[in-house]
Amino acid sequence: MKKGLIHIYTGEGKGKTTASIGLAIRAAGQGLNVLLVQFFKSDKDSSGELNIIRERIPEIEMIRMNERHPLFKKEERPGKIKDSVEETFREAVDKALHGDYDLLVMDEIHSAVAGNWLAVEEVIGFLKHKPEKLEVVMTGRKAHDRLVEMADYVTEMNMQKHPYEKGVTARKGIEY
Repeated sequence: MKKGLIHIYTGEGKGKTTASIGLAIRAAGQGLNVLLVQFFKSDKDSSGELNIIRERIPEIEMIRMNERHPLFKKEERPGKIKDSVEETFREAVDKALHGDYDLLVMDEIHSAVAGNWLAVEEVIGFLKHKPEKLEVVMTGRKAHDRLVEMADYVTEMNMQKHPYEKGVTARKGIEY
């Protein structure tokens, strides 16, 4: 690839992370080097993608923030979350700028921006100065209008129906 493009998967529906992981696996299968950064997901949490990628797909390097989103925790530590988001973003940017990656996936980065844990200007600054060949995928609800404007691909996942509405909780292998 000569010029890496920018992808956004956003919306209230299921499938944003799933789509980005699928693209990461496709890229790795074609010999591309992938950096997958997951905000608000912990190494301690059960996760099908974490298990299979770390065990069997060495072309995908994975970074996890290790601090859960307040929606999924009983206690709220906004200062700790902000510090963790910023640290994870800095690590991702450093690796993307100085490593030999073809694809960078920033899973749930829109949630980090929407929650005011990461300034949209920082993300825009990175995108403007990213390596030319680097393809970037960003996921999460409530993608910022300025990021949508910069993107080459924008896909919105809309929920029409979800088992959660009937009390079905997240299922191993499907939602995580």
